[in-house]
Amino acid sequence: MSFKESFKVNGENLLKKVKELIEEGNVRKITISNKDGKELMSFPLTLGVVGAVFAPVLAAIGAVAALVGECTITVEREEEEPK
Repeated sequence: MSFKESFKVNGENLLKKVKELIEEGNVRKITISNKDGKELMSFPLTLGVVGAVFAPVLAAIGAVAALVGECTITVEREEEEPK
């Protein structure tokens, strides 16, 4: 089961926020949209994939951050199953 949540961020905080979300570990997909709601980029995250694999993605996010003022990050999370 998964659920979505959104965050509004300024361009200068975009990369930092995405890195934080990746480190949380329960994120399945991240979508970045501009203030008008147009999707700028979207990428899935798989468990256990970190580090060098994300370097090109983070570089692209940095480029997007330089071009946009305000954007929205939509996160699809994996819901933890109750024990």
